Amino acid sequence: MSGSSPPAGGFVRRIGLFQATAINMSQMCGIGPFVTIPLMVGAFGGPQAVIGFVAGALLALADGLVWAELGAAMPGSGGSYVYLRQAFQYRSGKLMPFLFVWTAMLFIPLIMSTGVVGFVQYLGYLAPHMGRTTGDLIGLAVIAVVIGLLWRGIEHIARITAVMWAVMILSVLLVIVAAATDFSGHLAFTYPAHAFALTTSHFWTGFAGGLTIGIYDYLGYNTTAYMGAEIKQPGRVLPRSIIYSILGIMAIYLMLQIGTLGVIDWHRMTDPHDIAASSVASAVLEKTWGKGAADTVTVLILITAFASVFTGLLGGSRVPFDAARERVFFRPFGRLHPRHRFPVWGLAAMGVITAAGFLIGRHTDLQTLIQLLTTVMVIVQALAQILAVGVLRRRQPGLRRPYRMWLYPVPGIVALIGWIVIYGYADKNSPGRHPIEWSLLWVVLGVVAFALWSNYEKVWPFGPKEISEEYLTGADPDAEPVAV
Repeated sequence: MSGSSPPAGGFVRRIGLFQATAINMSQMCGIGPFVTIPLMVGAFGGPQAVIGFVAGALLALADGLVWAELGAAMPGSGGSYVYLRQAFQYRSGKLMPFLFVWTAMLFIPLIMSTGVVGFVQYLGYLAPHMGRTTGDLIGLAVIAVVIGLLWRGIEHIARITAVMWAVMILSVLLVIVAAATDFSGHLAFTYPAHAFALTTSHFWTGFAGGLTIGIYDYLGYNTTAYMGAEIKQPGRVLPRSIIYSILGIMAIYLMLQIGTLGVIDWHRMTDPHDIAASSVASAVLEKTWGKGAADTVTVLILITAFASVFTGLLGGSRVPFDAARERVFFRPFGRLHPRHRFPVWGLAAMGVITAAGFLIGRHTDLQTLIQLLTTVMVIVQALAQILAVGVLRRRQPGLRRPYRMWLYPVPGIVALIGWIVIYGYADKNSPGRHPIEWSLLWVVLGVVAFALWSNYEKVWPFGPKEISEEYLTGADPDAEPVAV
């Protein structure tokens, strides 16, 4: 039999470039643009909202190059956990990787919960009389089905992902083609007065809000980095899967946004009582090709939403595995299923948190959920990981880097500025919700948990630092699969 030999952690390298790119794109697209186009229009106050998707793409690409360099050099399961462990072990021991896993156990399921919220939202187009309780139960059932499908070996999941990717591409292309058949340049390119007044605070407030929504729509470009231990030839495949998926999704989003604005008057998207505010893609199909076509494409959009949750939990469930195996997180998370070789506790825990986040999102609003998950993510993952690139170049100059960031350090600086803008904007647009305060509280609780954990394990600051530089001396992760 032919396959790749399992690495020390028990994972098997079976995911190639096409499947890796499909996993990223399925997670990135999902239900995101179908539910956030009205939010983007509301943030900018007009069809100039397309700026938000362009800005989100530039931030995703800049940050994606950070992920590409780190992922190619250190292709282990857990993504940022591995990178932060290697970069910051010299001064703060295991604090940073612990905090990353601590926060990831919250923000990754919250991202998935927004997908389920969007699923139920679009289902409302097909079942307009569906009650809130019924919607809640359907969303919870969707999460249970996702967990059930993920409760199997990675070789089966890769095939499922490829099929879902094809459905995602089909659903988006149908909306784009439908919009093109009844496109009005007047609707798409007639802007309100002072739409581009760069000297006004209104424009920059809208830009910050649009950037937040835009980067949310691109989140997922790093999914395969979490699965580095299961990627074939990761030094080549990981960077390409990240860059290809961002460029592909950027083209799709721009066509989708402009096409939608050319069919539906943007004022309808900001009216909470109009179907265009909750199911804008369905409204496009209904206006162009009729109700029957709208119903059919809505079903495809529901499958796309399902696919994004599926791929997101697939990658996210791998995050705590390495940390638990190395005694930096709760030890049960380091166990693999004895037959199918997937992390049982990581998948189960994130499934439960996804369900809780879904219920929160259903009973507050989607934008609040987006801002909460981005603020939690920014502090420990986004900002720390940008710094990790420079730290590792200085601390481990001999680290094998199959891919080196283009124009270093410019992409890191661009990403740093973008994430700071998003973080600072969160509280201004959420009066009474305090997402920044909640994110800081979660990090503080993580520091307390780390202190208790490190005291139990007798590691820094209650014991010696444990310096591990295995990627300086480890086996070549780009080696071709070995026949066994």
